[in-house]
Amino acid sequence: MKQQRHALRFTITTVVLIVIMIGLAVACVVMGSVDIPADAVADIVLGRGHSNRAWEIIILQSRLPMVATAALAGAALAVAGLLLQTTFNNPLAGPSILGVSAGAGLGVAIVMLALGGTLGGVLGGGAGSYIATLVGALLGAGAVLALLIAFSTVVRSSTMLLIIGILVSYLTSSVIQLLSSAANEEGIHRYVTWGFGNFQGVGVDQLPVYVAVIVAALAASCLMVKPLNALLLGTRYAENLGVNTHRTRNILLLITGVLTAVVTAFCGPIGFLGLVVPHVARFMTGTSNHSRLLPTTILAGADVALLCTLVSVTGGKGLIPINAITPVIGVPIIIYIIVNRVRINYFN
Repeated sequence: MKQQRHALRFTITTVVLIVIMIGLAVACVVMGSVDIPADAVADIVLGRGHSNRAWEIIILQSRLPMVATAALAGAALAVAGLLLQTTFNNPLAGPSILGVSAGAGLGVAIVMLALGGTLGGVLGGGAGSYIATLVGALLGAGAVLALLIAFSTVVRSSTMLLIIGILVSYLTSSVIQLLSSAANEEGIHRYVTWGFGNFQGVGVDQLPVYVAVIVAALAASCLMVKPLNALLLGTRYAENLGVNTHRTRNILLLITGVLTAVVTAFCGPIGFLGLVVPHVARFMTGTSNHSRLLPTTILAGADVALLCTLVSVTGGKGLIPINAITPVIGVPIIIYIIVNRVRINYFN
């Protein structure tokens, strides 16, 4: 009977999240700084075309890619946060807290600030530049994850590991400031604009690479459901069940690094989503079983990112940076987690 209730709750939650996602996606396509009638939007999306060529360009080359970018970014960061929280057995673990986002940001800073002046000539600009940005983010995130893995073999306390992640973030910020002091004005402007965070930076040409990498990493995370559930029981119990915990942790960190680096490279250092959304998913499902928690986290992450996007494009005269919106959603939830940490037993 209890299993049936959990199954019904999961089904209802999934349907609600999908309906919300569709509604938010439609709203993001219809609404924006340029007022386009809904019937014209429908004609353009359905391929019937429209006499106003400018509207077609806005819908097909700006708003639709923005919706896809936001939904996948939210799902990717949410799953990255969930994997880190389970791996380190810490409800406050997340890509931004543990320094993974900061490492990816440092990689991007090296590309934009230190190599910005020569990058276009070496790689031919355009596609070469964004590929270099992606590689820089991957290397930066990978370096931080490797550091965390090394420290986790020595430091057993998840709290101490969290502090190390925060210190790594401070260190990368210091390096970025040093790079900024030596960079040219164009590079600084590009990096500052990128640092605000937005989901409109992925064009039609870059979208296939962005979608392919994130979907592949999300699919890989879904294949790790059983090891994730085993890790909830503790390292020794998981090993007794035949789980190679060392290899599993490395795979989970690799997936986390890819998800975080790709989103950071294309969208900027988006904060709070990876930390907050897994808790929202747990509240909604009432379970830590990853067979239900993981898909709920994917959908909830997409919904929250689309909500932030809608506020970003409609909340003022100009485009509001995503990083100005996510703390409004994330901070109250984090405070609730800290205040009620005794009653929260996600990992028990």
